[in-house]
Amino acid sequence: MKETFEDLVDHLLENGFFMEEAVEILERTLIARAVERTEGNRLAASKLLGIHRNTLQRKIMEYKLEDQRPRKRPVHEARAARRRAKAG
Repeated sequence: MKETFEDLVDHLLENGFFMEEAVEILERTLIARAVERTEGNRLAASKLLGIHRNTLQRKIMEYKLEDQRPRKRPVHEARAARRRAKAG
């Protein structure tokens, strides 16, 4: 693992990546994979990454990693919609 990381660092240095850019790539990838691994559960992803959920949310917005799937409706809205459908 350490050897692979060292090779990656050498590759970044040889190809003109600045540290800020390399950190951004690593952070973006870690966040995307954590959210993917937790099936979109941002609280679980933040725990996996060891950061506060608000920090995770801010970084998701900063890196434009918003998922494209529609968000689930809160339970109370779903119940109200079912009641309206039955009544109507």
